[in-house]
Amino acid sequence: MVKRITKQERERIHAVLSLLDEHYTTEFKCYLNHETPWQLLIAVILSAQCTDARVNIVTKDLFQKYKTLDDFAYANQKELEQDIHSTGFYQNKAKNIILCAKRLVEVYGGEVPSKLEDLLTLAGVGRKTANVIRGNIYNEPSIVVDTHVKRISKKLGFTKEEDPEKIEYDLMKVLPKDHWILYNIQIITHGRGLCTARNPQCNACFLNELCKDVKNKKERKKNTSSQ
Repeated sequence: MVKRITKQERERIHAVLSLLDEHYTTEFKCYLNHETPWQLLIAVILSAQCTDARVNIVTKDLFQKYKTLDDFAYANQKELEQDIHSTGFYQNKAKNIILCAKRLVEVYGGEVPSKLEDLLTLAGVGRKTANVIRGNIYNEPSIVVDTHVKRISKKLGFTKEEDPEKIEYDLMKVLPKDHWILYNIQIITHGRGLCTARNPQCNACFLNELCKDVKNKKERKKNTSSQ
C-alpha cells in the first residue's frame, strides 16, 4: 500500500521546490554540450564516472573528428578508446558507443528514439541516460537519479532508498511533474555548491530549516547533550 503524503509534508515539499526555484534556474539546462540528440546520447554515456566538464573537453574534439552517427557506428574501437581515454572506463565506453551507434543506424534510421523501452535496448543506456534524453530532447517529464539527486533527496527526506530506480519512483510520487526535469538541474547545482558530499555547508544552506537530515542531526545532538 502506498503511504499517503500528509498535508504538512506536501507543504514542506512545496516550500523546498519554491526555494530551489528562487535560488537556481527555472530554465531547462543541460550541462553537456551537444548539437544533436545522438551527440547528447554519446556525451551521457561518456559522463559515467566522469565530470561534465571533462566530457565537454573531450567531445569538443570528438564531435569534430566523428561528424556523423555513421562515423561512430563504424569507428575503430582502439582508436576511439584513445580519443575518449581521459573520461575513464574508456574500453567499455568505446565498445558501447559503437554498438549504440550501430543500433541507432540499423534499427532506428539514425534517430534517437523517445520511448523509454526503446532507449533501454541501446548499449550503455540505463534508466538515468534514457531519462536525460527523454527530458532534454523530447521534453518528456522524467526524473534523472544521479549521485547528487540520490544523496540530497535522501537528506531532504524524499526517499530512504538506495537503488536509483526505487528512488526515481519515490520522487515521482512526491514531486509535481512540472519539476521532474527541473529538480535534477537544480539539485546538481546545489550539490556542486552548498551541499557537497565531502563538506556540506548546512549552516549557510537556504534549505536548512526544511532539511530532514539537518533536523535529525539537531535532535541527536540535543539528546546527546541532555544525557
